[in-house]
Amino acid sequence: MKAELRSNVTRRLTTIEGHLAAVRRMIEQDAYCIDILKQTYAIRRAIEKLEAQLLENHLQTCLVNGIQEGRAPEVVAELVELYALNAK
Repeated sequence: MKAELRSNVTRRLTTIEGHLAAVRRMIEQDAYCIDILKQTYAIRRAIEKLEAQLLENHLQTCLVNGIQEGRAPEVVAELVELYALNAK
C-alpha cells in the first residue's frame, strides 16, 4: 500500500473510531434515536468509502501483479469470494 493511501486510510479509521465513540456516548446518555441513527449512517458511509479506496488500490496493484505473475485464476477467485461476502 502506498504511503499516501495508508495515511488516508488511517485518517479515515480515526474518523470512524470517533463516530463509534460518539454513538456509544449517545446511547449511554439516552440520546434521541434519530440522532444516533444519523451517526450510524455516517459510520456506514465512512466504512464504504474506506472499502472503496482499499478495493481500488487492490485492483490497481495486487490484481494487476497477480495477473502478470500468472495467478489470474487465484486473483479472480479472491474477487468472486469478496463479492459473495459483500452480497450477504
